[in-house]
Amino acid sequence: MSIRFEVNRTFYVSRQKAYLGLLDLDSANQWMKGLVGIERMDKGPLQVGSQWKETRKMFGKEASEYFEVVRLEEPKKIVLRCDGTKGTTGKGEFVFTYILDSLDDHTEITLHGEINGLTGLSKWFGKMMSGTFKKACAKDLDALKSYLES
Repeated sequence: MSIRFEVNRTFYVSRQKAYLGLLDLDSANQWMKGLVGIERMDKGPLQVGSQWKETRKMFGKEASEYFEVVRLEEPKKIVLRCDGTKGTTGKGEFVFTYILDSLDDHTEITLHGEINGLTGLSKWFGKMMSGTFKKACAKDLDALKSYLES
């Protein structure tokens, strides 16, 4: 059973600019709160299969997670996967699906978050933490929105 959450934000930039902003790992240090660093596992533009390690400071400690691009449909959809078993989390799989809809002078971004592979106590803990994941994703989208709109 998956744990799911959703975050919606309106960006007053073109859908293309929002799409590229979500994929621009080089600028993440300018807007992503608590980012310590991003280490690419490959080179060149992000494409399906691209991977990176993202380290952030959370709750006073550094935490690293490994991400992979699963699907790209420019400029409408981005799917990222985080293998929790390789990072600080140590469990589960986290899937982040960004849907971008263009409306007149703005772009609606809907993030569908999904947490899979948790069992027993970790599943119970994951349900309790889903609100924290949702808030963190909302803060990231708000920070990216401010960065792209400035």
